[in-house]
Amino acid sequence: MSTNSNGGAAIQSLLRVKRLSKKYARGGLWQKRVVINAVDNVDFEIMTGQTLALVGESGSGKSTVARCVTRLETPDSGEIVFQGTDIAKLDARELISFRSRIQMVFQDAATAINPHFSALQALEEPLLIQGKTGEEHENRESRRDIAATRMTEVGISPDGMQRSILHFSGGQCQRLALARALALRPELLVLDEALTGLDLSTQAQIANLLLDLQEAHGLTYLLISHDMALVARMADSIAVMSGGCIVEVGPTPQIISDPTHAATKHLVAAAKSSASNLSAMTSALA
Repeated sequence: MSTNSNGGAAIQSLLRVKRLSKKYARGGLWQKRVVINAVDNVDFEIMTGQTLALVGESGSGKSTVARCVTRLETPDSGEIVFQGTDIAKLDARELISFRSRIQMVFQDAATAINPHFSALQALEEPLLIQGKTGEEHENRESRRDIAATRMTEVGISPDGMQRSILHFSGGQCQRLALARALALRPELLVLDEALTGLDLSTQAQIANLLLDLQEAHGLTYLLISHDMALVARMADSIAVMSGGCIVEVGPTPQIISDPTHAATKHLVAAAKSSASNLSAMTSALA
C-alpha cells in the first residue's frame, strides 16, 4: 500500500473517470441480438502514487473498465481524464504518446508476450514501437541496458535475457511482463488480475515487488482483482463493482472492516472464510 506523502504537499489526481459506459451486442443473423451493459456510468479517481483496487465477481465489468482506461477498448460515453486530458476522445494517432504513460499487465503473461521472443526481445519491443531509442545499430546497446535494468528491478538476472520466454516459469514470466511494462517508464500501471493464478508464495513475492516499485518510482496502480486479502495489503482505496456499476467505494480499512453493499459483504466474507486470507487481511490493516 502506498505511503506517499509527497513531503506534505497536496496529492494530485492522476486519473479521473466520469460516467464511463460500455455496451456489447451479442447475437447474429440467426440469433436474437442482445445488448449487454458491461459498464454503466462508472465514476472513480486515483491520486498520484496511490493504488485503487477495482474489485468484483467475474462478469462485474471491472476488466472492461481496465481495457477502456488503457484504450484497448473505446468507451461508448464518459470521460477518462489523465492529467487533464480526456483520452476517451483521442483518436489512434493522438493516443500514441499516451501509450507509454499508461501500461497494462495482464493475468496470463504467457499469452501477452510473443512466446517466440527472448526476454530481451520482449523488453525491446515496446521501446521500438514507441521509438524511444531508435532502430539504428548504435541504439541496440541502449535498449539492452534498459532491458538489463528492468530485469534486475523485477528480480531476474540479465544473464538470462537471451533465453526464450518459454523457458521461464509462470512467476518469472509475470516478472518479465512487469519489466516490459516498466521499460517505457509509465506513470500508471493497470494490473488486470496480474497476480491471479500464481501460487501463494509467488503471489506474495510479486505483491511485495509491486509495492517496492511503487515507492521507488512513484507509480500509480489501478489494481483489478477479486482477492480481498491481496487488495487489503496493496490498495489505498477500493471501488466495488457489480452488474457493471460501482456499488461501494471508500478507504480500504473502511470497506474491509465495515462493508455495506451485499456484493462487498460477499467478497469480504469469502476472503475471511480462509484462515490464511483472514490473517493476511488482519496484518494488512494493522
